[in-house]
Amino acid sequence: MLDLRDYGIEMWPQDQIEAFRKALLDWYDANKRDLPWRRTSDPYAIWVSEIMLQQTRVDTVIPYYESFLHRLPTIEDLAQALEEVLLKVWEGLGYYSRVRNMQKAAQQMVADFGGKFPETHEEILTLKGIGPYTAGAIASIAFQLPEPAVDGNVMRVLSRLFEVDYDIGVPANRKIFQAMMEILIDPVRPGDFNQALMDLGSDIESPVNPRPEESPVKEFSAAYRNGTMDKYPIKAPKKKPIPVYFKGFVIRNEKNQFLLEKNQNAGLLSGFWSFPLLEITEPREQDLNLFQVAEEMVQDNPKEIFTENYQLNVHWKNSSFPTVQHIFSHRKWQIQIMEGLVSDSRGSVGTDRELVWVSADEFHHYPFAKPQQKMWEAFQDGLK
Repeated sequence: MLDLRDYGIEMWPQDQIEAFRKALLDWYDANKRDLPWRRTSDPYAIWVSEIMLQQTRVDTVIPYYESFLHRLPTIEDLAQALEEVLLKVWEGLGYYSRVRNMQKAAQQMVADFGGKFPETHEEILTLKGIGPYTAGAIASIAFQLPEPAVDGNVMRVLSRLFEVDYDIGVPANRKIFQAMMEILIDPVRPGDFNQALMDLGSDIESPVNPRPEESPVKEFSAAYRNGTMDKYPIKAPKKKPIPVYFKGFVIRNEKNQFLLEKNQNAGLLSGFWSFPLLEITEPREQDLNLFQVAEEMVQDNPKEIFTENYQLNVHWKNSSFPTVQHIFSHRKWQIQIMEGLVSDSRGSVGTDRELVWVSADEFHHYPFAKPQQKMWEAFQDGLK
């Protein structure tokens, strides 16, 4: 077991740990939020909520959570779902590898656990896409196992309680906070204990504008006593996302249908439908804001490239649309929309791309990622 004294951390005596647990759980009992996933002990539903809540706000998750369980109420339903159904229920949440991994985990459960959710921490950890945090959350909340669930909120609170001088953004340092939680976690109410720390870290001890005076455990906090709340947690600043520039082609045919293309590439946004996109620069470290600078790097005219790639004779319009911006964790997409009309759309079916012509009132049948949704909004705004 990790000796925390080697990291300069002196844990409390047992009576102080028990007093801390009581103070935290009393506060949680009086102030916990009424959330749909807290009204169930079903491990499948709890798993869905935990995966959705990664990098996503609670208010955003609630309707997605309810819609997901309505459409895919069981592990078997998730395991057997078609790709377009899977992407549609996750549409707009981002980080789409999460839901793909969920389906693989559901298929594991069908194959290895008879379609049931495994009930031990070790078995839960074997599922695709489930790491130590998610396994700890499910084990403690659904099965009342004394397993820590260490996320950024929990590390923030612990950093302030014990003035931990280790960067919470460094994955190797997670073991320090895991060891602390193994000592602190309440053995009788482990699920509530984990959720209480998460709530405390996301609200009163949030990363922006914390309210330490309101903390139910401020008397236990070394940072509060020593006036060092602004120092903790230690976390190096994130790197800025690299800008990438695109042309987005909004093309209509003689039937007032729009050309959509399915992303057949592995990785980012795979399986989603979008207006055709053409990247006009390679990612660059410096922030190039002007599209004309980016376009100087393209030898061919974007219109000519489109014509060659899609085998369509396009009448280009000189329309003006707002620039679409979307930030991923490591890339900042900027998309400039080009509008075009075709009088004969039959040629596009001869390409090796997966293309469809779709009227706007049928868009809801196709999974659109957030950049595509923003492109459609910008196109409509430009027509006003």
